[in-house]
Amino acid sequence: MSVTETVTRNQATTQQKCLQVANQQSDPLANFPEYLSYKCKREDGTELQLALKCKRKAETDPKVIKWAFKLAERNVGPQYRACSLGWQPKIKQADLNKAWARYLVATEVATKKPIAYTMFRFDLDYGRSVLYCYELQVESEYQRKGLGAFMMKALERMAQHFSMERVVLTVLKNNEDGMRFYHRLGYEVDEMSPGKEENAAYEIMSKSMM
Repeated sequence: MSVTETVTRNQATTQQKCLQVANQQSDPLANFPEYLSYKCKREDGTELQLALKCKRKAETDPKVIKWAFKLAERNVGPQYRACSLGWQPKIKQADLNKAWARYLVATEVATKKPIAYTMFRFDLDYGRSVLYCYELQVESEYQRKGLGAFMMKALERMAQHFSMERVVLTVLKNNEDGMRFYHRLGYEVDEMSPGKEENAAYEIMSKSMM
């Protein structure tokens, strides 16, 4: 066996161990209390207090998952309908209900109302250990208050802690606000993103955690 093959096998073994540890966690955010709450200002200047909790799909209230679907439809349904993918509610519902899904949900403390969520998983992606963010959605009246960026930072903190190589996500090309948002956070088009000749409706973006 060559030195290169040995190094590659050792890397693969290390990745598998890191993924195993990450996926065994019932709450991978528990060790980072700085990401369990968030404060910002409402339009009227009053303070808004939010609580963040990270749970597996099986431990998430089905009502929250139904809300997550409706929020995704409101936020990005128009972009899906405007591109070649179209809005496919049954597929989106099935995706949100995947057994492996994890949810990080931000809830208003005073009303217990969920206002933002991200759905993600720890996975092996093209031979790389990654935290893959499948959804990040914030209710319209709570957007542009730093919450989305805060939740992405929480994902990045978990990815770093569990030695994931990258945080990876997909974003529709016609979602210009989303593209600008991720660029501002340091995400770039991933090497595995479809090439121009494929004319895909989306980009794969990523950020190194190494």
